[in-house]
Amino acid sequence: MASRQEAARAGLKRSESRILTTHAGSLPRPKPLVDLQLRASRGEAVDPAALSQAVAEATRLAVARQLECGIDVGNDGEQPRESFVTYIRYRMSGFSGKGRRPQVKDLTAYPSFRELIQAHGRVSLLTAPPRATGEVRYADRGLLAAELAAYAKILAGQRGQFVESFWTAPSPGIVASAMQNAYYGSLSEYVNAVADALRTEYEAIVAAGFVLQIDAPDLAMERHRFFADRPLEEFLAFVEVTVAAINRALAQVPRDKVRLHVCWGNYEGPHTFDVPLEDLAARLYEARVGGLVLSMANPRHAHEHKSLAKHPLPRDWNLVAGVIDTTTNYVEHPEVVAERIEAAARAVGDPRRVLAGTDCGFDTSTGFGQVAEEIVWEKLRALRAGTELASARLF
Repeated sequence: MASRQEAARAGLKRSESRILTTHAGSLPRPKPLVDLQLRASRGEAVDPAALSQAVAEATRLAVARQLECGIDVGNDGEQPRESFVTYIRYRMSGFSGKGRRPQVKDLTAYPSFRELIQAHGRVSLLTAPPRATGEVRYADRGLLAAELAAYAKILAGQRGQFVESFWTAPSPGIVASAMQNAYYGSLSEYVNAVADALRTEYEAIVAAGFVLQIDAPDLAMERHRFFADRPLEEFLAFVEVTVAAINRALAQVPRDKVRLHVCWGNYEGPHTFDVPLEDLAARLYEARVGGLVLSMANPRHAHEHKSLAKHPLPRDWNLVAGVIDTTTNYVEHPEVVAERIEAAARAVGDPRRVLAGTDCGFDTSTGFGQVAEEIVWEKLRALRAGTELASARLF
């Protein structure tokens, strides 16, 4: 339950007494829901009532399990959506057909790694997503309204309550780089058109009383994907265009109701081509938001707290430090979690501005999760146990 001090603060929650726990959005979907969503994504006939019931049951379970694991700032686990980005094709006009998403550079550079991944046989809806083939506009507000209302109803039926709820929506940059352009005159024009459309969703989420989390893996990952064979300056220019577009879309949204999630790709791989946070920090800090959700647990970016110490967060921002890896089935020891939280707190300079979270989602595309369902909940319990250790030391 929220303390009086926690509940009193407007905007993104902080705590005067302990580190709060959260995660980056998607949680495991039950197999019956995965099967229905995959069929629907292929255009097969699916009973709407059966899909709706499966979504409701999965969401109720995701909320209850988060509360059981001690998550303070939670959500619906993205259960109603087929993926964190392609779901917008059902709400916006202009998307059709199939594109061809460029592979991450790791797959090209390390053939044996590519063979290992392909042998796994996982199906991702992000491999060949629809393209922009017409004008992109927000066409159907009803689906989002129904999701928000269903979540509020499920929350009301729970014994416990979150300190705060967040709701995810994609950045215009990840839409433009994943769902590629076959209509607009330039990438910049496409990014801005998507931002104008997403403004509807951004504003509706905050108006409903939730924190908006903008999922922007594009601001780091696309360096070794869409921009893999281009100069760094071109990628950094894309980051600037995307951040400016996000800011325009958020013009009517209080910045302390928004957190920005940046990551280098939610997959287990070498990540030797990842762009350093140090190259991105100044540009990310231009975003009109109140917090940053950052991957800091995986072996390639666990040192990035040093970059935060060198390039401090804006003084009014929170940091959701990723202290749980979402790509392996290792369960982090609470002491490891605590050490990661403490390192983040030292870098930020104020433990009240630090929340403990996950590097990314656990099921960003339905059925693509790399961590076994039971292990996900063990990891979230370890997250809470680690924050208790860190809180005792930091406060």
